[in-house]
Amino acid sequence: MNVLRFLIGVLGNAAGLFLFLAPVVTFKRIIRSRSTEQFSGIPYVMTLLNCIVFAWYGLPFVSRNNLLLTTINGIGGVIEFAYIVIFLMYAPKKERTKVLGLFALIMTVFSAIASVSLLALHGNTRKFFCGVAAALFSTIMYASPLSVMRMVIKTKSVEFMPFLLSLFAFLCGASWLAYGLLSGDPFVIVPNAFGTGLGLAQLILYAIYCKNRNHPENAIKDDFTEMDLEKIDQSKKPDSRHL
Repeated sequence: MNVLRFLIGVLGNAAGLFLFLAPVVTFKRIIRSRSTEQFSGIPYVMTLLNCIVFAWYGLPFVSRNNLLLTTINGIGGVIEFAYIVIFLMYAPKKERTKVLGLFALIMTVFSAIASVSLLALHGNTRKFFCGVAAALFSTIMYASPLSVMRMVIKTKSVEFMPFLLSLFAFLCGASWLAYGLLSGDPFVIVPNAFGTGLGLAQLILYAIYCKNRNHPENAIKDDFTEMDLEKIDQSKKPDSRHL
C-alpha cells in the first residue's frame, strides 16, 4: 500500500509540475503582445497561496509522511511567483492594483497561519489547523477559474481558457485525490475531489466551444447584429401619427 501511495504521489508531482508549467504558453503570448489582454491574474495568486500552505502542511513537523506534498508545492510556489511578476509587468493599472492587493493579502494570511501553527499549536492540533487551512485555500484555488468558465459560456469561446491548463488541472486533482484516499487524509481528499470535478467541467466546456477558439468576439457581434436588425424593423414600421 505504501509503495502504491508513493508511486501515485510521484505521479501527482509530475501532473502538478505540468499544471504549473501549462501557463507558459499564455505568458509567452502576454510577453509577445506586451499586454495581459483579458487574462486574469487572480488564479495565479490563489495558486501561490495553495502552494505555500500545502508545502507547509507537508513538512514533517506538521504532518508525517507527506513530503511529496512539500516538494511539488514548493516548486509550484516559485513558478507561480514568477508568473505573478510577469503579469504585473504587463497588466493595466487597475488590474495590477487588484493583483498586488490580493498578493499582499495572501502573504499576510500565510504568515499568520505559519506563526500560529509554529508558536501556539502542537501535534495533531497543529496538523488539523494547517490541514483545514490547506484544504480551504486549495478549494478556493480550484474555484478561481469559475470566472473564466463564466466568460467561456458568455462568449462561446475558449480563447482565454487554455486547454493544457484545464487538462492538467483535472489530472493533478485526480492524482492527489487517489493519493489522499490511500493516505486516508481528508485534507487532501476534499479539495482534490472538488478540483477533479471542476477540471472535468472545464474539459467539457472546451469540447463544446473549442471550434470558436479564435473568435471570442462572435457573441458580441451577434448581439450588435440583432440590435441593428431591430432598428431596421422599427424603421420600416409605419408611424402611427400619420395613420
